Amino acid sequence: MSRSAAPLSHSGTAATCGHVLAIDYGRSRLGLALSDPLGLTARPLATWRRSNRRHDLSRLRSLCREHNVTTILVGLPLRLDGTRGEMAEEAARFGERLRTELRIPIELVDERLSSWDAEQTLAESTPRKSRSRNNGSRRPLDEVAAAVILRDYLHRTSGAA
Repeated sequence: MSRSAAPLSHSGTAATCGHVLAIDYGRSRLGLALSDPLGLTARPLATWRRSNRRHDLSRLRSLCREHNVTTILVGLPLRLDGTRGEMAEEAARFGERLRTELRIPIELVDERLSSWDAEQTLAESTPRKSRSRNNGSRRPLDEVAAAVILRDYLHRTSGAA
């Protein structure tokens, strides 16, 4: 099943001399992925446990400065029929907060099935022996889901350039 990663809110295109940060938004965790400076590749970066709004924004501000982030993608968990539910509305409010506080262009990106895609990616990239052990050798699902969101976005926008 194919899914679209078309932007649902657009505030500019990704710059070619900065990084794009993708966020897989959740109530208890944020999955983070970062592009290379040219916007060609996506790599999982981290999964952060959320604490409070002020601390989360402070950490994201520092990360954006450290990595010269020029665009932030926030995954919008739409329902399969394309409508917004409670989590999608919450993610959209989070994106708006980031836009106001960080003053970096924010795009809300359809993330339908990104967690499923991330699970498939993890299953394919982890040796069968390691899958049965919970030894921490696998990347957390949230940051891989963020990388899937970013990969799809970069693929879509590189075709438009």
